[in-house]
Amino acid sequence: MPCRLDLEFVFGIKRNGNLMTTENDKNNGAYILETDNLGISYGDKVALKSATIQIKHNEIYGIIGPAGSGKTSFLKAINRMDEMTPGMKTTGTIRFQGFDTSTWRNLYALRKKIGVVFPLPTGLPLSVYENVAFAPRLAGVRQKLDLDEIVERCLRRAALWDEVKDRLDSLGSLLSGGQQQRLTIARALSQEPDLLMLDEFSIAVDPVTTMRIEDVLKELKSHISIILVTNLVQQAERLADRTSFFLNGEVVESGKTSDLFSGKAIDSRTNDYIEGRFG
Repeated sequence: MPCRLDLEFVFGIKRNGNLMTTENDKNNGAYILETDNLGISYGDKVALKSATIQIKHNEIYGIIGPAGSGKTSFLKAINRMDEMTPGMKTTGTIRFQGFDTSTWRNLYALRKKIGVVFPLPTGLPLSVYENVAFAPRLAGVRQKLDLDEIVERCLRRAALWDEVKDRLDSLGSLLSGGQQQRLTIARALSQEPDLLMLDEFSIAVDPVTTMRIEDVLKELKSHISIILVTNLVQQAERLADRTSFFLNGEVVESGKTSDLFSGKAIDSRTNDYIEGRFG
């Protein structure tokens, strides 16, 4: 199995017996992720301003809104991709599992715990098997039996095992678009993340495959938390426990999905977007 994180190595926190002694001991653990007045800009262009959001353990959190509203930038900031994006700057605070993500010394360790799946499948130029086994190998897993178990478990979780179990040695790039997207999900799961972020995952797949992936996400919710950025408001209604509506770089409204989609939204812009009057 992939190795557990050493929090002393990641944060430089000293241990006191069996307990970690930090300011975050006061955190009640209700949220796996919290952003406080998060701002994102690219040079002089503001992509997101004052975003304060809390995401609970074992929930699917939907983010809806038209293109250019800051949804993808929000995901990038959580995973500290701003450090790899020229001109991108963040302000405010992001706390993951109670810790300020800016204090993580080991960026790989952070990204191991926060998986990301982008709109278009980005498979490695490797076999189906090695696409999933790649990250566990980097984490130190060497025994083939262990790798076999991880590969099968992740492919099953991504609802892909039955379709590829007889061609694990084939190139992942030879799979259909929908299968490649599920392979990307399986690869993200191979790192045993606590939070999985999906950005418009259904853009490049057919409706049948979309529904299969949605079923996968419903199952995964019992194991991890999920942030679902989607341009399909009906998808957010089907899957998300709570939802935020982004518009022009602003978090207009956040609340229970059932409330937002039953006419109980506070801001008229939320209702207008959900009902298709713009966007």
